[in-house]
Amino acid sequence: MKKESINRRTFLKSTAMAGALGAMGTGSAAVFTSCNGAGAGAAANVPLKEPGTYYIPNLVDLATDGKELKAGVIGCGGRGSGAAINFLNAANGVTITALGDTFKDRVDELAAKLKEEKSIDVPADKRFTGLDAYKQVIDSGVDIVIVATPPNFRPIHFQYAVEKGKHAFLEKPLCVDPVGYRSIIATARQAVTKNLCVVTGTQRHHQRSYVASYKQIMNGAIGEITGGTMYWNGGMLWYRERQSGWSDCEWMIRDWVNWTWLSGDHIVEQHVHNLDVLTWFTGLKPVSAVGFGSRQRRVTGDQFDNFSVDFEMENGIHIHSMCRQIAETVSNVSEFLQGTKGSWSTNNGHVIKDLKGNVIWQYDSEAEKAEYKQTDPYTLEHVNWINHIRGGEQIEQASETAVANMAAIMGRQSAYTGQKVTWDEMTASTLDLYPKDIDLVKKMSISGYGTDKEFKLPDYIHIPGKPQGKQTR
Repeated sequence: MKKESINRRTFLKSTAMAGALGAMGTGSAAVFTSCNGAGAGAAANVPLKEPGTYYIPNLVDLATDGKELKAGVIGCGGRGSGAAINFLNAANGVTITALGDTFKDRVDELAAKLKEEKSIDVPADKRFTGLDAYKQVIDSGVDIVIVATPPNFRPIHFQYAVEKGKHAFLEKPLCVDPVGYRSIIATARQAVTKNLCVVTGTQRHHQRSYVASYKQIMNGAIGEITGGTMYWNGGMLWYRERQSGWSDCEWMIRDWVNWTWLSGDHIVEQHVHNLDVLTWFTGLKPVSAVGFGSRQRRVTGDQFDNFSVDFEMENGIHIHSMCRQIAETVSNVSEFLQGTKGSWSTNNGHVIKDLKGNVIWQYDSEAEKAEYKQTDPYTLEHVNWINHIRGGEQIEQASETAVANMAAIMGRQSAYTGQKVTWDEMTASTLDLYPKDIDLVKKMSISGYGTDKEFKLPDYIHIPGKPQGKQTR
C-alpha cells in the first residue's frame, strides 16, 4: 500500500467537505477560558494548521428539522440500545422502524425499551434475528442504519449498508484485523462516491471540550507537538459465564467484549478512543509500534488485560500508550500532549500550561452547561450526522477512525508477538480473525486466528480457567 493512500490528510480531503469547513463552528467563545490575559490563542502563536483547513463540527443542541428519517438498529445490546436513544434524542422527525440482532431476547428488550421510553412500537415483522439479521434490517425500507454489533462484524455490515445506499452510524471500533481495515477503507471510498454520510462512535470528536482543545492546539497554543501519553487504565469490564445450552458461538458473541476475534482485545475495543485523539490531534499515523502486555485476572475469553506500547509517529516523535482492565487498580482515562511551548492534558479537565507549568487556558464546562441544553457527546454525534444528511453535506469519518483503529491493532500485535510491528507490514497483512466455520449451533474452532503465521496468536491463548484474586463484575 502506498504511503500517501493511507495518510490522514488524504482521508480528510477525500470526504469532499473542504468547502464547508470554514463555515462551521462550535458555538460561543464563552465556553473557552483564558487564564493569563493573552490567551492560548493569541496572535503570537504560530498555527499548526490555518483555520478553515481542518474540520470543526457544528455542535448545536438539536438537529435542524427536515426530512423524516427512518432508522434501523443492527445490534441491540447495551451500546446499540444506547445509540438508539441517543439518535431519537438528537432530532425531531426521526424514528426507528427495524431492529436486528443475533439473539431474539436482545431485539425484544430494545423493542420494549423503545415502546416504554419513546412510544415507538416496532412491529414483530420488523424484528430480525440471526447472523444475517443485518441484511433484513437494511432491506426493510429504512433510510439510515445504526451499526452497533460486536466489532468483527462491522466491515461486513458497513459494506452491505453502503451497497444498498444507506447512511451509516458505525460504533467504534470499526475492525479487529488488517483484512477488516482494508474493507473499511474500500467501503468508505464507495460511500463518498455515493454521497452518503458516515459518522463513527468516536465521541470525543463531538465533545465540545475536545473540539475546543483541538482548535487551541491547531492555533499553536502548545507549539509543535513533541510527544505525549495516552491512557485508559480502569477496572475489569463485564463478562458472561457460559450457560447450559449455549453453543460455542452463542457464548462468545454474548461474551464478545472478552474475545479477541470479536472485540479486537481491549486495546482495540476501548483504548481506541485515546488513540483516536492521538492521530486526530497530531494529524499523523504511527509508523511502528513496540509493546508488551499480559493476562492476569480475566475470567472468560482469550484477551490480555494490560498493554504498554511505544508508538513512533511519521515525523519521528514517540507517544506512549497504556491501557489496563484490572479491578482494584488506579484508574486514569486521559490524554497528554507535550509541545515546544507548553502542554495539554485532560487528566483534570482540559488544561493547557506553558513550559513553566502556568495554566494559560482551560475549558469552562460550567459555561458550556449554561449555554447549551445538550452536552452529551453520544447524542451530539447523532445531531451532527442528521444535520449532514438533512443538509446534503457529506461527511465520512470511517477512513479517519480506521487510522486510530489500525494503531490499536499494531499495538496489540506487537504485545502478542513481542516483535516490532510496522504500519506497512500490518496494513498489508493477511491476518483475518473472522472464523471460517462460524455457526450458532455447531462446535466452532477458535484456534488459528487467520492464515498469517507471522501474527498468529501464541498457543497459550485459549479458553482459560478461573483467575486468581478478587474481581468485580
